[in-house]
Formats: sequence, structure tokens, C-alpha cells
Amino acid sequence: QVQLVESGGGSVQAGGSLRLSCAVSGHTYRINCMGWFRQTPGKEREGVAVIRTGGGYSWYADSVKGRFTVSQDNAKNLVYLQMNSLKPEDTAMYYCAADQFACVRSHGSGVYWGQGTQVAVSA
Repeated sequence: QVQLVESGGGSVQAGGSLRLSCAVSGHTYRINCMGWFRQTPGKEREGVAVIRTGGGYSWYADSVKGRFTVSQDNAKNLVYLQMNSLKPEDTAMYYCAADQFACVRSHGSGVYWGQGTQVAVSA
């Protein structure tokens, strides 16, 4: 099992920055990739950024390229999402995900989720 706990959400004005953190515990050695997803009411959860735990691969949604950066501190079992130049459309609940087998599926065996952290960006 893998446990994920997000933190760092909050309210910020457009153009501001936030850094989300995801603390990973449990069978961390089994994780292939970590990802950040977000969801707003009435919409499907969408992938934002992904990083391979062993390095060498990352992916970003077009809507956040150049503004968001995903990184990891394997020694501390932490994954970060640095969000700069935030826009009102970035407002959502942000979730951390860990995938044992792929990079990163939205559901399935071997996919784990945190409880989410809310980000609100005002115009």
C-alpha cells in the first residue's frame, strides 16, 4: 500500500505562485510514476503533470506548460508541484497520485490517491 498526503493549497491572486507538496509513505519502492491531477465540480479529473520516480521523464498538460514544474525529493519521499503565473482557470482541487505500473493512469489497480488540496485563484 501507498499513502499520499497533499499540502500547500490556498488562495492566491492571479499571477501569484503556490507550491504543492505530496508526502509519500508505505511501499514507495513500488512506485513507477507520480502525478498531479486536478478537478473542478462537474468536470472529470484531468492530468496536470507527471514525473517518473527514477528520473528521465516528465509530462505536462498543455494548459500548464511553462508555468508549472513537477519535481521530487526521493530522499524525503516528497513530490512537489510549483505553480507560477496562476490563472483563475487553475482553480481546482489538486490531487497527488502514485502509479505502480504506468505513468500515470487515472484509475486501476496499483493507482493510489491523496485526499486533495484546494487551490483558489482570484482575478
